[in-house]
Amino acid sequence: MQLTPFKAHCPYCGERINVLIDTYSGPQQYIEDCEVCCRPMVCQVSVDVDGDYVLWLDDENAVI
Repeated sequence: MQLTPFKAHCPYCGERINVLIDTYSGPQQYIEDCEVCCRPMVCQVSVDVDGDYVLWLDDENAVI
């Protein structure tokens, strides 16, 4: 496991938060609570064509 910190904004409260991504696991999707407002966010991690990791955060009711 290799955890890499990413900065992002919570889809609920808009606060800037830190999200740790396991870059060893490749693309993934999971639920994580915001460290500020504690609401559940859908975290989606993918790898772009250059091999860089991309993080999207959305509210739990979003259709992915």
